[in-house]
Amino acid sequence: MKPRLIALDGPVAVGKSSVGSLLARRLCYTFFDTGTMYRAFTWQVLKAGIPADDEEQLCQLANTTRFDFVPVKSGCLLTPFVDDEDVSSKLFRPDVEERVSLTSRIAGVRQALILEQRRLARRGEVVMAGRDIGTVVLPWAELKIFLTASPEERARRRYRELSERGENASLETVLDDLKRRDGMDMQRTISPLRPAEDAVIIDTEGFTLEQIVDKIYVLTMSP
Repeated sequence: MKPRLIALDGPVAVGKSSVGSLLARRLCYTFFDTGTMYRAFTWQVLKAGIPADDEEQLCQLANTTRFDFVPVKSGCLLTPFVDDEDVSSKLFRPDVEERVSLTSRIAGVRQALILEQRRLARRGEVVMAGRDIGTVVLPWAELKIFLTASPEERARRRYRELSERGENASLETVLDDLKRRDGMDMQRTISPLRPAEDAVIIDTEGFTLEQIVDKIYVLTMSP
């Protein structure tokens, strides 16, 4: 039987969203990137004007915010709503990009959002992507994948994404920011970025998106 829950972890700009969404379409599963939830919440924080160091207010907001994720027409992807507002157009704003790592490292915020992520996983067959899916959010997932690539390769991918969105940034700046976020993700005390002990580690460098998805798809068919 195919795994009902697939955990897809890895550092920033490693291709989790692209791989996860294509894999979900191939399997006819729902794809959910937990980074969407952290970005959506960060937008809520910015809108509320809560300082980055006010952990009490941030945790209170995380526990009172209503999250909902509505399937789009394809059925595989989800549109994020926060307190009944569609925030899909806000997720990649520069101010959200700058603040999301600071917001997501707060223990009380992560605990509240992890409960929401687990609730979403109960919907059925899901490919869930993030930094701690296999280790913390869904340690019982039947298949765990950890994607890797060098910082330089990931920076080139993120630079292309930003350029396609019309955002001005140098490759050097993108690489520096990526290394900073890697450090924060790996060194935080709660849910640090690391592969689960039983995760299959896949180096994505030098492979096309389709080739990476093919590798994972074969694993879903293994007994």
